[in-house]
Parts: sequence; C-alpha cells; structure tokens
Amino acid sequence: MGPTSHILSDVRIFTGTDTIDVGYIVVKNGLISIVSAGPPPVNADVPIISKPGHTVVPGFIDAHIHADKGQELALYQSLKFGITTVMDMHNETVNVHKLKNLAADKRDEAADFKAAGLAATIDGGWPMAVVTAHDKSEETAAEIATWPKLTSPADADAYVARNLSPAGGADYTKLMHESGAAMGQVFPKPSLDIQKAVITATHAAGHVAVAHCLSRGDTLEMLSLGINGLAHTFIDEPVSQEIVDGYKKAGAWCNPTLAVLGSFTKEGAALAERFANDERVKSKLTEKGHATLCQCMGFSREGATVENAYGTVRRLKAEGVPIIVLVKVRVMVLTLLRGSDSAGPGLGTAWGVSFHQELYLLVKECGFSPKEALHAGTALTAKLFGWKDRGQLAQGLKADIVLLEGNPLDDIDATLNIRGVWRDGILAKDFQK
Repeated sequence: MGPTSHILSDVRIFTGTDTIDVGYIVVKNGLISIVSAGPPPVNADVPIISKPGHTVVPGFIDAHIHADKGQELALYQSLKFGITTVMDMHNETVNVHKLKNLAADKRDEAADFKAAGLAATIDGGWPMAVVTAHDKSEETAAEIATWPKLTSPADADAYVARNLSPAGGADYTKLMHESGAAMGQVFPKPSLDIQKAVITATHAAGHVAVAHCLSRGDTLEMLSLGINGLAHTFIDEPVSQEIVDGYKKAGAWCNPTLAVLGSFTKEGAALAERFANDERVKSKLTEKGHATLCQCMGFSREGATVENAYGTVRRLKAEGVPIIVLVKVRVMVLTLLRGSDSAGPGLGTAWGVSFHQELYLLVKECGFSPKEALHAGTALTAKLFGWKDRGQLAQGLKADIVLLEGNPLDDIDATLNIRGVWRDGILAKDFQK
C-alpha cells in the first residue's frame, strides 16, 4: 500500500510545538501539505476525515529501544502504539540492515528504524561482562564476536567510520561507560582517552554521540568529554550542582528512561502492572509481552532509588536542560537475573507501551506539563538528532501522524486513546476498517 492523500479535519492539532484548537491537516503523497486552523476547503478533491473531539499529534519517536536478534515485533508493536520512529541503541550490523529493510518495505505495519549500530564496546566491558557471565550459547558468542573491542584511542576513527558508513548502517554513535556502581558491581569501562576519541570522530563525521551510564560518577565523566546526550539518568545518588554544571557546559541533553529505572529498583512495579492491564494496552501485547511488563529486573544496589532519577530530571528541567523520551534496556541484561538468553525486551518494559509510561512519569513525577512531555517525545527528539523530516506537523514533512480520542494536552493518559496511525501518509493496518 502506497501513500494516500486525505484531509483530517475538525480536530485539535498539536504540531509538536504549538496548538491549534480546531483545524485541519492536508496530506498529499505521504507528506504534509497544509496545517491550518478553521474548516477545510470546500472544494477538496481528496477524502475528508472529520474527527471532532479528537487530537492529532506528530508520530511519536521512541529514542531508546533494543530489537535484539533483529526482532521484527519491536517495529510492529511500536507502530500500534503510535510510535512511527524507533531508535535502536546497540545491535549487530546484520540486524540493523534487516530492520531497516523491514521498515522501508512495510510502512503500514512497522515503525521507521534508526540505529546506533554496534556500540563502542571494549573486551569485558558493558554489556559484554554481563552477557558472557550468564549466557554461554554459541549464538550469543557469535554476536559478541562482531562487537568492537576498542583498546586505544587509535581504534576510534576506524570504528566510527565503519559504523556510520552505509555498510555499518548506523545513524549516530552509542558509547558504553558503565562501572557497575549503581548495581553494586564492578565492570571495566573504556578509558576517557578512548571515549573522547570516539566522540571526536563522531562529531567530525557530522553525527551525534550518546552514552550509557547508570551512576552519577560515570555520568560526570561523559559530560566532561562533551557527549551530546545521556541514554539514561542515574539512580545511585541524588542530583548535584556538579551534574547540572556538567550538562550545561557540555550542552547535553538527557534521556532518563524512568520506566526502566523503576524496574531496576522494583519501585515501578505497580505502575508497570497498571499499564500492562489497561485494556488499551493488553489487547496489543503478546502473552509473553504482558508477562514481561508485569515483572521487574530488580538488580540495583541497596540505596539506589528511582526518586534519585525523578529528582535529577526535575532539577535538569528547571535548569533548562533538554529532556527527551526513551524507554528500553538491552534484553541481554536479563541474563543477570535469569541465567538464559531471552528473546523479549527487559523486564518491566514493552515496546511501544513504555513510551506512554515514560510520558506519564514525566508529567506525574517530574513537573512536566502534558504539552512539554509531548514536545519531548516528538519535535525535541527530532531536533536534537538533526532529523528535519519528522517530529512536527508542518508543511513538507513526513506525514507521520497519530489520531487520539480526547485531549492529551489536558490529560496525558489520553495518549493511549489511539484511533489512527499514519506513517508516511499510510494508515497502519491495525487501524484500517
């Protein structure tokens, strides 16, 4: 099915930045042609879909997933929840190309796919140390054999050039900087010289570099090197002025992953179960996906709390540090608890669902208005990664659109009232009648 032309009319419009109380959107050949207040033109030569009492928003961008082993369900399920673009944060090259091809071929079934490709890893470092300690399968060993094993700053240029090339398939670079402090563990991590070389090479290539850190100390180190963004906030300690100053000096942004961190500490169990059993959610999950969402990882050290994460986000927001929306951890982390290779997302998360959980937590725990949370999950993410073709409802951009019953600008819970999802102007199969 190819792009169609149509008009969505009599709807509230959140463009990604601004609001139109009653207006219409004209979609032609997969792109947005007009966004305007008022009634549509009377002589329109395309179908008009009138939806009073509904709100249209840009297709959501989930800025942190892992489709381990190339799981197609990650893209299929995400689109059902209004996420038109997913961003994978570490995956083998063969899986990156597989999922990019899927996204290109099945725009009416799958979310678009952006990728970090292979993260900048060292031998024995995160997540290799966790995976190899608990998963001895030949399949996983073969995957790990393809990961970078950087040993010095001199390795950075070749790694970045390969990863960001068409052959590598990456759209940005992911660095792993995990000491294990938040988990009461000790993992080797790359030297600061290696990390700085990776960041420098990425920037020289015109791309964004993001980093995994779960502790305050590791976060401070990455900020000192000029990282663009953090793929988590931390849970081991409260926010400090040093953190605020580090973010400001680096000009960095934060992807807090609050839902995931609540699973780390088990404090998010009740909320995850509530989302899992919401009929708007449960009907779209597999039985296994529902069960996974109703469990917690629980591998944080004693004294680590999700309130440390909430407090950090509140402080960073107050200081003007950009916050974007992401939800996932690598499935392999489950081996720390389960001793086997899992084929689903991390406990306490679910593709697509946890994005909405994250929006809820930003509003309910971190002082965001619903409008600010929606901005973080659409236009802001696109801007920070330099994607000028998506994230907003504006003339000339991709017609990635979500139709919601009700008003998410008043009640963030309404983001789950999904009545239509268009990617590149194509209505997703789950919403075709």
